[in-house]
Amino acid sequence: MGPYRLHMKTKTAPYAATKLSDYTPGALDDAVTMLLCAVDSEAAALEDESEWKAFRDRWMARKNGILTQINDLWLKPAPRDAKREVGQRVNEMRSRVEDTVEQAAERCRQSASQAHLASDWIDISLPGIRRPLGAEHPVIKTMNEIVSIFRNLGYSVEEGPEIETDYYNFESLNFPPNHPARDTQDTLFIGQQDSKPLRDRLLLRTHTSPVQIRTMEKLKPPIRIVIPGKVYRKDPPDASHSPMFHQIEGLAVDYHIKFGDLKGTLDHFIKALLGSTVKTRFRPSFFPFTEPSAEMMVSCFICGGSGWRAADPCRPCKQSGWIEILGCGMVDPNVFEFVKQNGYDPAQVTGFAFGMGVDRLALLKYGVDDIQLFFQGDVRFLKQFG
Repeated sequence: MGPYRLHMKTKTAPYAATKLSDYTPGALDDAVTMLLCAVDSEAAALEDESEWKAFRDRWMARKNGILTQINDLWLKPAPRDAKREVGQRVNEMRSRVEDTVEQAAERCRQSASQAHLASDWIDISLPGIRRPLGAEHPVIKTMNEIVSIFRNLGYSVEEGPEIETDYYNFESLNFPPNHPARDTQDTLFIGQQDSKPLRDRLLLRTHTSPVQIRTMEKLKPPIRIVIPGKVYRKDPPDASHSPMFHQIEGLAVDYHIKFGDLKGTLDHFIKALLGSTVKTRFRPSFFPFTEPSAEMMVSCFICGGSGWRAADPCRPCKQSGWIEILGCGMVDPNVFEFVKQNGYDPAQVTGFAFGMGVDRLALLKYGVDDIQLFFQGDVRFLKQFG
């Protein structure tokens, strides 16, 4: 093999304490030197804390540690004239072994710390881990777009509680006591309210209109507000209904507001949302809190108002070419009577109000045919709108 030789690593036998037969100073020096070399060698071979614990117990355990064995094998059987010399050597040796064990412990701790730092080392020149960012839910995205359009028109945003009293949800909005909406078949009432007066009974709001009254109670005219939020009705969930959905309502009150202002505002809004080619029209309707009332229709932006998509009938507009978008009207003077003391004298001020279902608009805008898809949390569906 030439000048190269294969060396095999040999493992020395562990130190074992034996009884002394010679107590002369030279023999004691040799025995002590052999023991200290053994403890130094074993300490140098330690690699981790578990090995160090076994090493410590092997040398310093009270019952069978090597130092305890040295006491029994060297000191106790020593002749009387040598006991003093042997005792001094044993004490010095014990002190050296304890120091060696402690130094070995510190070295193992430093080694473990360095290994930990090495495993946690970060190369700051590498690109960071990019976490995928979420996106707005299609309903929230539609709601924000609508709010943004009205903000640009000078409207402010108001919010209110989702648990309302009968007074704010119905009475102050000109709902008569026998109105079908006040029936438990249509509205989710909070339980154990029978002992309260009717106007104080709690329910989950059926529209965001209560915020209109709350705002007029705290702000004097003129006001222009939009009110986004969740509302609740006792509807069984299906492709077009949900017991919880989203609404945006608007209210404008001033001293010379007319129905033409309402039509112009909503025409501008719907063109900003769905495109400038969309046409609008209004047809008479009825709502307890507006008079006169109307439903706003828009030309179907999916089929272009033709009622057909290629050779197939257009489902969103039911082949009519028009889609109902929202309800609106001039604020009923009876509603102003409830806030008359704050400057809303129906003989002096007028206003208009409107309300729309955000979920329905999102369905139309994104071509979704089942409202339940918005609430099932399926990421595969929702990420299409990111």
